[in-house]
Amino acid sequence: MTARKRVLVTGAAGFIGMHLALRLKRDGADVAGVDSFDPYYDIALKRARAGQLAAAGVHCDTLDLAEGAATLALLRDGGFSHVAHLAAQPGVRYSLVNPGAYLRNNVDAFGAVLEGCRHAEVAHLVYASSSSVYGANHTLPFSEDQNVDHPVSLYAATKKADELMAHSYSHLYGLPSTGLRFFTVYGPWGRPDMAPMLFTRAILAGETIKVFNHGDMQRDFTYVDDIVEGVVRVLSRPPRGDSPTGAPYAIYNIGNHKAVKLEEFIGELERLLGRRAVKEYLPLQQGDVPATFASIERLAAATGFAPTTPLAEGLSRFVAWYREYYGGAEPASSA
Repeated sequence: MTARKRVLVTGAAGFIGMHLALRLKRDGADVAGVDSFDPYYDIALKRARAGQLAAAGVHCDTLDLAEGAATLALLRDGGFSHVAHLAAQPGVRYSLVNPGAYLRNNVDAFGAVLEGCRHAEVAHLVYASSSSVYGANHTLPFSEDQNVDHPVSLYAATKKADELMAHSYSHLYGLPSTGLRFFTVYGPWGRPDMAPMLFTRAILAGETIKVFNHGDMQRDFTYVDDIVEGVVRVLSRPPRGDSPTGAPYAIYNIGNHKAVKLEEFIGELERLLGRRAVKEYLPLQQGDVPATFASIERLAAATGFAPTTPLAEGLSRFVAWYREYYGGAEPASSA
């Protein structure tokens, strides 16, 4: 990405959004960010991320993308050549109790982004999908060729809807768009509702951690810098019309290409923290899946993407950040 590219990062005060905006800025792109600063989890953490952006010269405005007129105005007047749409309502379990937030923030907001990109003639829209779209698929690793018509959570359904909406805009209006199915991203500045943060806080406090599916869980944990590398590679390579309809549209898995057992993940955290976890084994949660594992051959072929961060190294960096950021204080609880 060079200075000739002006990139809008939505969800810039989010976990991946902050890391991506900083990377693009370092690479010489002209970067702007927006975020709604939604209180789903600790706003102080989001403000601190925005502070990291400001220190690097990236301004992050407050904007609710579901407000269609404001989103259209931003894209109409912003002069953006590329858009990295990472803003979303995250979390599988929260979608069980507040479905309206997912319809508004993942469907309505994305519709406004698509419409704005169409009228602004953006050169490439890259947006966050999720491994959750694979739902109850049991064939591992998950491949982009697999059927994803049976989501097991509303969160997953909204991400699948985004993929379909993007395809229609690519087909009808020639908008180049690429969806990235993220697989369990972790690292410094991560979300408080994700396992690394939840487990670390509980282990250090001597509190019980909840281990679902009685510990029989696997996740394709992917370090955030690897994710960002993949996003940057994709941004500069808009699809050329290789989809079945000839639309400039693509979907890629982006993960570490390794399924890690949850017990192994916890064990590594215990080693780094120097403390044993107190575990409560529970059944599989509604809307959750027992295993995720990404096939990344398609992304590797298109961009040369290859993750390079082993779990032990990535978790070590996360724990170092956690100790520095929180010190003796506990992170604010998530919704």
